[in-house]
Amino acid sequence: MRTSIATVSLSGSLTEKLTAAARAGFDGVEIFENDLLASPLTPEEVRARCADLGLTIDLYQPMRDIEAVPADEFARNLRRARAKFALMNRLGADTVLVCSSVSPLAADDDALAAEQLSQVADLAQDFGVRVAYEALAWGRHVSTYDHAWRIVETAGHPALGTCLDSFHILSRGSDPKSIEDIPGEKIFFLQLADAPLPAMDVLQWSRHHRRFPGQGGFDVAGLLRHVLRAGYDGPLSLEVFNDVFRQAEAGPTAVDARRSLLVLQEEVGLGAVPAPVVPTGVAFAELVTPDAEPVTSLLGALGFARTARHRGKPVELWERGEARVLVNTGPAALSHSRRRSGGATPVDGTCLAAVGLETPDPAGAARRAEALLAPVLPRRRAPEDAPLDAVAAPDGTELFLCATNRPQLPDWRADFADLPGIAAPRDGVRIDHLSLTQPWHHFDEAVLFHRAVLGLDAEESVDVADPYGLLRSRAVSTADGAVRIPLTVGAAPGDDTAHARHIALATPDVVAAARRFTEAGGRLLQIPANYYDDLAARHEFADGELETYRELGILYDRDAHGVFLHCYTRTVGRVFFELVQRDGGYEGYGAVNAPVRLAAQHAAR
Repeated sequence: MRTSIATVSLSGSLTEKLTAAARAGFDGVEIFENDLLASPLTPEEVRARCADLGLTIDLYQPMRDIEAVPADEFARNLRRARAKFALMNRLGADTVLVCSSVSPLAADDDALAAEQLSQVADLAQDFGVRVAYEALAWGRHVSTYDHAWRIVETAGHPALGTCLDSFHILSRGSDPKSIEDIPGEKIFFLQLADAPLPAMDVLQWSRHHRRFPGQGGFDVAGLLRHVLRAGYDGPLSLEVFNDVFRQAEAGPTAVDARRSLLVLQEEVGLGAVPAPVVPTGVAFAELVTPDAEPVTSLLGALGFARTARHRGKPVELWERGEARVLVNTGPAALSHSRRRSGGATPVDGTCLAAVGLETPDPAGAARRAEALLAPVLPRRRAPEDAPLDAVAAPDGTELFLCATNRPQLPDWRADFADLPGIAAPRDGVRIDHLSLTQPWHHFDEAVLFHRAVLGLDAEESVDVADPYGLLRSRAVSTADGAVRIPLTVGAAPGDDTAHARHIALATPDVVAAARRFTEAGGRLLQIPANYYDDLAARHEFADGELETYRELGILYDRDAHGVFLHCYTRTVGRVFFELVQRDGGYEGYGAVNAPVRLAAQHAAR
């Protein structure tokens, strides 16, 4: 189906918004009136600009507080409508959005509303314009889609139909099934948006917290199925009011928006995006650094062995058990680490820049990523190097789609020459999860990207208290936990630059692992004594158990399924490691302990 996006969903000038929408692959746009009023372009120039970009103008919006008002007020409304319809002719737009009234002058009189909307439609018809009547969730008297449809049906005018908006419908808890009772030709327009499910005033919720489909908690796909069954064949359009999108660069936001519609169409059986190829594990994590000594000393204390060196690049492979870490000291390492740290120069610039994901079909995974607008990264590759596909996540993290020791598939490990006489310990250690801090304006986009492009499941979002504000975190993972990636962001612009990324290593015995680390000269994060006093009050422990945790800085959590033990290394540059032990069916990340860990990290700086 054709796709469209409201200019209010993007940041920048009207020209910038139109360019971003076209480059992202949208077919059309909704012109939001404020964007036109603030533009130096005439309506004719906007029309020509859209034509040059291959965009249609699918909707002009909004016209407010039109219906069910006193006669003198309605006369003024008709005068205003005449001017707007003439303007729409200049723009080349044939459909106008009329929102249900919020005016204190509006009467609770459906018959009057139908009569006045019919007169507006009469006038619109003279200009070749259709009127799409939409129920605002906070409308004074009309706030549900079925009520709006009853008024449209009563009016019975061929130039009057309804506009359905997923936010206004789902935010009120309305059942969208009755949409199927509306004739498809009377659904003049469809606007799509998702949203989280907080408890707040619906107007505040709508104006500041809408998201693209797949980024919130609404069943937008279910609503769309009802609309399609009704026979709607117009564009799928996005209308998203969001404070973050208004401040972020328009181009990436438009790509995120287009991706959300591609995924939505896939969910309802439209479109032909390649099927997801779910990763089966983490092949490696890559650290870039201009100075290898601090990070290699840390890896050595953690029990890793330097087992191989890349045949043509300054990249070393460190291994322990099934966990692999690449250390890249190439010429781009310094600039990359500075860029990843928000422009600041950290102690040694070390950062987590790339992740290798094991996949049963690397080429298929790359095809899906490209179809969902993920940037495919060019690679400087020698003729003998393995042909690895890599895509960029929204935050710039490089994701390599690769295979390890599998017949008939290129093996990334073949690019490395083994160092003689060195063998990695084979003790059951593996990468449990990778925590990736996100730029504040990419958080929701990152969740959708990892869910849609990689086929990961998104868990519930949680807020974590930091000494200097709240952090927001949401994990994406495979069903079996083979890949776990908590995505974290600060509560305001700039917060993300204060928080490092980390690699969590699963070990069968975290106490033994912590002791070996400290005996090898490693330094674990010190946890305040008050934390352990609180643990003693909340839980019962075997003799000496809590004292051991206190000594080593091991944190403790339990749920209905199992127990989680974990501790943290000191930070090197912008990276630290976590040692974790999962007992029973524990599936979380110890979020209850995050405030204590964050405070300890701030104190250790």
